[in-house]
Amino acid sequence: MSPNSPLTILQQARARHAERARQGIEEKGMSKVRRTFYKSLPVPYPSTFLSPLADPSTIKVNRIDFAKSPLKEYKKCFAVVLDDVLSKEECEDLMKFAEMSVGAHGNAPTPAEGESESERSEREALTDPEDDGWKPALVNAGRNYEVLAVHYRNSDRIIWDEKEVVGRIWKRVLQAEGMSEYFGRLSGEEYVPVVGGSALYKSEVRVVTDQGLNERMRFLRYGPGQYFKEHCDGQYETEDGLSESFYTCHLYLNDSAQVLGIPPGSELDSADLLRGGATTFHSVKRDHRMDIDPKIGRVLIFQQRRLLHSGDEVLSGLKYTMRSDLMYRYELTGVPEDDDDGAIDFGVVDT
Repeated sequence: MSPNSPLTILQQARARHAERARQGIEEKGMSKVRRTFYKSLPVPYPSTFLSPLADPSTIKVNRIDFAKSPLKEYKKCFAVVLDDVLSKEECEDLMKFAEMSVGAHGNAPTPAEGESESERSEREALTDPEDDGWKPALVNAGRNYEVLAVHYRNSDRIIWDEKEVVGRIWKRVLQAEGMSEYFGRLSGEEYVPVVGGSALYKSEVRVVTDQGLNERMRFLRYGPGQYFKEHCDGQYETEDGLSESFYTCHLYLNDSAQVLGIPPGSELDSADLLRGGATTFHSVKRDHRMDIDPKIGRVLIFQQRRLLHSGDEVLSGLKYTMRSDLMYRYELTGVPEDDDDGAIDFGVVDT
């Protein structure tokens, strides 16, 4: 996002809450801004985990046609639902590995002989077997600061940084029909709603990174009464500034009563069954909506610009998802081979 780009709704909220918290102003449902640091423990997952599918045709592709929906204002926006990207067993294993990344399931590091006070503090910070490592999800306030704002975002979270795993998930997505062609290169009028009009006029081209997804996986758990209010996702930019996100990727890790077709109060209904918790796209006036219900192994990918959405309140049971960002780098084009910059070699930015 360029320095002159308008702030998204979420970015405005983050900036406002961060400034008020820095001034020591208390807000209902909010804590003061805190500096956060995340580091993941090594997880011994199998080398065969999330191997490519032998038959990719099992992935069902449903690109959302907003023009034929109640949300016609998003008719040029992109969102796609992919079903059966991961199996039930793979989703369960992925969630367990995420919990292991914060010290659960016997994966806690043991004290080293002669451990210093700082080493002990770091080890304890990485180890949280209580509740399998789930902690209240915070809202990003910028520059490694976050704030607890339960009136706006109310859920639990585990952050797991793992390049290899996200790369394998992304390769699964690319096995779905048409996904490699669509996501590989953002160039031309089709992608203006995704990247902005200025990119077209400047002949800017973005290509997806080799890894695809941001290595930072945010595993989210929503219980009864928990939610994520309406917002537009902000873009994620790497610290070196060489790549940024344009799409959000949601992976649903368990089924909901909605997709299972189990009515409330029926014989198959139970208090443990997830009910509610849809990812909901909203019209700007909030008078129309479209629900994407949780289904195990389902992936929802949508552009981060303009699409107002929320995590609908969970009515019963628990909802588990994993969220990440789809990352792109610039492809520099139209630069003369010989220029006045001497030793500077212009080319494709390597991430």
